[in-house]
Amino acid sequence: MKLRHILPVIFLLFCSIVFSQNQEVKITTTQLSDNVYMLRGSGGNIGISTGSDGVFIIDDQFAKLTPKIIAAIKTISSEPLAILINTHHHGDHTGGNVNMAKKGVNIIAHENVRRRLENLNNPLEALPVITFNDRLNIFINGEKVSIYHVKNAHTDGDAILYFSQSNVLHAGDTYFQNRYPFIDLNSGGSIDGYINAVKKALSIINDDTKIIPGHGSISNKSEYLNFLTMLETLKNNVQNEIDEGKSENEIANNSEITKKYDDLNYSWGFITSEKIRRIIYQSLIR
Repeated sequence: MKLRHILPVIFLLFCSIVFSQNQEVKITTTQLSDNVYMLRGSGGNIGISTGSDGVFIIDDQFAKLTPKIIAAIKTISSEPLAILINTHHHGDHTGGNVNMAKKGVNIIAHENVRRRLENLNNPLEALPVITFNDRLNIFINGEKVSIYHVKNAHTDGDAILYFSQSNVLHAGDTYFQNRYPFIDLNSGGSIDGYINAVKKALSIINDDTKIIPGHGSISNKSEYLNFLTMLETLKNNVQNEIDEGKSENEIANNSEITKKYDDLNYSWGFITSEKIRRIIYQSLIR
């Protein structure tokens, strides 16, 4: 079985193992504007907008964390849970969908997210009830939230969200802060799409924008630009090796390709430097 077929399964297993080893997960809350917050726990970072229109939620991590997530939300808002949007279909971002739906929350996502959740045999309650194609605007809690589909990036269903008044961007998994990203080739992801997604996000924001990455701490435009430089550098390095006729294994075993970022500790438990070289190679030869 090719690496691109087994990586999504390994990723979910990795997330499950991390979660099982850390049952005492704490949900931490960071306020980014008068009414926008980031919640961190285990899995993808959660965005929250509060106000008289109700609580707007971006991603919901794992099912077992739902009570803690809701308890954390109640410390910042007494308004009812209203809308949940999934930035993509992976379980560390959608695992709480059923629980949220049972609380009366309406789930929104790109149409490919619903399709992939259906194909993974998720229960009906876990599926988005509203889907969109390229773009969607939501006017909630006193501001416009612009939602953009970025094609074939981390997956084929990625959404990035920009809060116009708060000047906050939720990048979903188009941003793994200070680490190599997971590009899910088996779910439509690609290195070129990933780079284009980051460029799209950067075109929306400014130097004062606060960025919620899919994984990591609160970030900014300068750090996101550095992330883009990393992606472009690794792509070019791998492409140069391909142009010289190097095989996948030769490229995967050539640590010089990623040395600059290996030295900055971009390698992590799931996406090592060897894996990112393989992923980029496989993406480029498709």
